Amino acid sequence: MQSEKKAIELLKILVSFDTTSFKSNLDLIKFIEDYLDKHQIKSELIYDETKSKANLFATIGQNKTGGIILSGHTDVVPVKNQTWNTDPFILTQKDQKLFGRGSSDMKGFIALVLSRIETIKKLNLSKPIHLAFSYDEEIGCVGVHSLLEEIEKKSLKPELCIVGEPTSMEVVIGHKGKYAYEVKVNGFSCHSGQAPYGVNAINYASKLINFIEKLSNEKSINGPFDEDYEIPYTTLHTGTIKGGTILNIVPNLCEFDFEIRYLDKDDPKILMDKIINYSENTLLKDMHNISKKTNIELNEKINYPGLEIDSKNTEVIKIKDILKNSKHKKVIFGTEGGLFKKKLNIPTIVCGPGSIDQAHKSNEYIDIEQMIKGGEFLDKLIKNI
Repeated sequence: MQSEKKAIELLKILVSFDTTSFKSNLDLIKFIEDYLDKHQIKSELIYDETKSKANLFATIGQNKTGGIILSGHTDVVPVKNQTWNTDPFILTQKDQKLFGRGSSDMKGFIALVLSRIETIKKLNLSKPIHLAFSYDEEIGCVGVHSLLEEIEKKSLKPELCIVGEPTSMEVVIGHKGKYAYEVKVNGFSCHSGQAPYGVNAINYASKLINFIEKLSNEKSINGPFDEDYEIPYTTLHTGTIKGGTILNIVPNLCEFDFEIRYLDKDDPKILMDKIINYSENTLLKDMHNISKKTNIELNEKINYPGLEIDSKNTEVIKIKDILKNSKHKKVIFGTEGGLFKKKLNIPTIVCGPGSIDQAHKSNEYIDIEQMIKGGEFLDKLIKNI
């Protein structure tokens, strides 16, 4: 319990840094850098173009091939328009729960890792342990790309990456990939009394949204399918829409966002080709019959791969043995795990304390029991190395 007390003290500090994705994470990153430095562990910071955000990479033990990566993101989602019973950036303990933004997703895991640094330093590790902490995961796994590039340059070839997202300490071997697009339909405005002379941007946006929904329905019928998922097929979904000014003007602009959450065995590019083809060869042709000034723009917002690792993989079996749990699962939410596996070709699992059911909500919390389980797992993992 002494280690867990230390982890909770560290979590209190980590939560106090407001690292909402649209803000800087440097204060938190500098704290971790200083903390590691006190234990004679050198950190490497990889900054974004503005120098207001940074990833952190550090190696404990000999800088050679093999070993594992413990990965986590430092940013959190906003608290705006949420009703909290406590200050979201002050860790508050109540009824064996620790309340605070990021407590579950995923500063709890980072705090546990940091709380084990002294123990790791005392051991004669046969293989290194790498720490990889990123920024801007919550807005589409944006920041981790430069971190992966630096790791790739080092030719470290770790044997396993563990992404400590909240899974209630269950082994996750898969999640869907995601494409997200913003669409701008530029119509042709006129008085609503002359509506047939205009190009109603809302109407044409609706036609495209209906086409996207049709593709989603086809996926639910024809697959492919993966029964390990709650929703066992690729889905398409429209999330936001806005357009028009007043009722008596034919709207010349309508904007909406949609996403594709796809199975590893599916190809989202085929779906995008269908959407683009329908936009250009059906909708635009019709729109251009009235005005050549009309247009449909599709701009990519988010693109990250899914995660898929064989449940019989040697490293997966090792982690299951440590946890004394032979089960595994696939989850609805995305992580940086797919990027570690795809870009670095590292066997990657997602496993961490806390529940995704508490993440992103008001009064986010992590159970102290989960902190204890997460700590016990790290202790056994470290001893194995």
